[in-house]
Amino acid sequence: MIKLENVNKWYGDYHALVDITEEVSRSEVVVVCGPSGSGKSTLIRTINRLEPIQKGRILLDGQDIYGQGVDVNALRSRIGFVFQQFNLFPHLTALENCTLAPTHLLKLPPKEAHELAMSLLNRVGLANKASAYPAQLSGGQQQRVAIARALAMNPPVMLFDEPTSALDPEMVGEVLQAMKGLARDGMTMVVVTHEMGFARDVCNRVLFMDQGRVLERATPERFFSRPEHPRAQKFLADVLSPWQGIPDTSP
Repeated sequence: MIKLENVNKWYGDYHALVDITEEVSRSEVVVVCGPSGSGKSTLIRTINRLEPIQKGRILLDGQDIYGQGVDVNALRSRIGFVFQQFNLFPHLTALENCTLAPTHLLKLPPKEAHELAMSLLNRVGLANKASAYPAQLSGGQQQRVAIARALAMNPPVMLFDEPTSALDPEMVGEVLQAMKGLARDGMTMVVVTHEMGFARDVCNRVLFMDQGRVLERATPERFFSRPEHPRAQKFLADVLSPWQGIPDTSP
């Protein structure tokens, strides 16, 4: 479904992505993890051309997305993207946020778009919030509306860029549950996240990045039980045992 061939990206002199070659199969769930600044979000944003690349190729279902004549808007309509910061339209209700793109881009009749949006809001557990505006929703609810909005275009691929990082801890679980439901339904997903429990329980494969490179690729079982790269070993030790090594300063 997604194929990256020798992908490189620079910001000026900074080499943000270095020779990335990966494939994501249809219905596969791939988690991309690593320390801050490792290139995770840059990588995922190149897949729908939010970030340009300077070298290499990215293919979506066989189409070179950086090829000549590619309609970027049509391309993005086939790739659902869920951001850290929800990005809902504040002046539209949850229902209207979900009907806007299908109505204007897919040219769905209003009644059909309404039915689709309600079914998707129900899928993420928010049918009862259809008439609420974003300011009336919790962070977790807003992110679930954002997931429903992305699904409204019926994309074959969903990309998630740290979808829980802006949420209070008690709201993280409800968003992850919605994502687990998508995975069970066979959605092709690439997820940038620090939620290691989600990676362990849901994904088919983990990519570990640092300094713009993929240093390790493994099944969740192997990644969490016996990571091979020293940088991955340190990352997991820090993430899974955050209090380890902090001295006790109590009297």
